[in-house]
Amino acid sequence: MTFQLPPLPYAYDALAPYMSAETLQFHHDKHHQAYVDMANKLIPGSKYEGKSIEEICKEAYADRAQPVINNVGQDYNHIHFWQWMKKGGGGTKLPGTVQKLVDGYGGFDKMRNDFIENGKTQFGSGWTWLAIKDGKLQLLKTPNGENPLMHGASPILGCDVWEHSYYIDYRNARPKYLEAWFDNLINWEHVEEMAAKAA
Repeated sequence: MTFQLPPLPYAYDALAPYMSAETLQFHHDKHHQAYVDMANKLIPGSKYEGKSIEEICKEAYADRAQPVINNVGQDYNHIHFWQWMKKGGGGTKLPGTVQKLVDGYGGFDKMRNDFIENGKTQFGSGWTWLAIKDGKLQLLKTPNGENPLMHGASPILGCDVWEHSYYIDYRNARPKYLEAWFDNLINWEHVEEMAAKAA
């Protein structure tokens, strides 16, 4: 497979004021493009050539192939990150499959709090996640380009806590970014699509 940068599913300014056009231009056009470019250098001719991005993530992690984990993992993470956001997102009304998972976890407020807390306490760069493992909702945090696929779970929502995701808009206030992101940007329909596939 050839890795390609997907277009944003909305205009650069669509997520303002919670995520600015400037952040999206740098994050999507520069950072994500760099992961795509590096993946296209690393994978051709390797043992991972011809495999799906999900398979590469899992196998590279098992192999401890750090450059592949970092770049293909980040490509996978960002492909979904853009879709996990939308103008007018957020809210407490969840689609059916996600609502059942959240109820089983202990309710919306507990899920929201734990998701944000994981993001706040992830040391350095990384991600905070909702994932499904053994049919149940699991909340995870991972460093750098890792994702739940690498840990035997199916990701359904992730928030990027690398500084390039929030520094332009929030400076060093990661908690403020996480709260604004969760409450105003989440595209719960994409979360539902991923949850339905993982169920």
